[in-house]
Amino acid sequence: MSDILDKALGAAREAAGAAAEIILHYWRTGVDVVVKGDDTPVTVADREAEMAIRGILAAALPEAGIYGEEYGADDISREWLWLVDPLDGTKSFVRRTPFFSTQIALMHRGELVLGVSSAPLYDERMWAVRGRGAFLDGQRVQVASTAAMRDASISTGNVKSLTADARWDALGAMIRDSNRIRGYGDFCHYHLLARGGLDLVIESDLNILDVAALAVIVREAGGVFTDLDGNAPDLRTRSVLAGTPAMHAQALERFRASLGGATIGG
Repeated sequence: MSDILDKALGAAREAAGAAAEIILHYWRTGVDVVVKGDDTPVTVADREAEMAIRGILAAALPEAGIYGEEYGADDISREWLWLVDPLDGTKSFVRRTPFFSTQIALMHRGELVLGVSSAPLYDERMWAVRGRGAFLDGQRVQVASTAAMRDASISTGNVKSLTADARWDALGAMIRDSNRIRGYGDFCHYHLLARGGLDLVIESDLNILDVAALAVIVREAGGVFTDLDGNAPDLRTRSVLAGTPAMHAQALERFRASLGGATIGG
């Protein structure tokens, strides 16, 4: 498996670089926006970047399936499965807000084992392989040692659905008890978490393609990455609770207590 992961990491990094060239071209020149059936925007940058990524990944690991944001899944039942979001943060991209990235992850028998997260406008790329640590542009990174809520920096992303249940009050209490609150969103707060700049990230409305690569990176940096119910990420994941080990444990306990000890889908 080691040889396969070496080959896969090289391909994923190459694919992220190819996508970056396409995305930055359209960032400079501008693009028309099409609204998809789910009311989310898509651009030629999304589609061209995914096609470039697919070509590189398929050539490097032909036995793997590919599940992409724009062109769907060719076969999710294979032993190896690529998860690709060529332009995560399209809404930011079209509004000229610099919080967008390319996300490429690899699953083996349902477990996330590799992730590459590329933020081309920042010239920043993180990657991780299971058991090998997490890296930012070649330098190993580690989550902070923060263990008390009073010292924690918390970042929230998409939390609209969280406002509808008791966990919203639990989040409010954590914010009151914390050191500071931010809302970086998209790739940005996960990169900061993995490199020790944040301690807890909370999101209730996303899909696995948004965060699969980031899950590997945060875990390999020493953090804990689950959904809001404490479940490991899989193809059904719709929420995230990620943090230093101590902060994740405390936040999960508070969320569970707010629901009376029960769990519901994130």
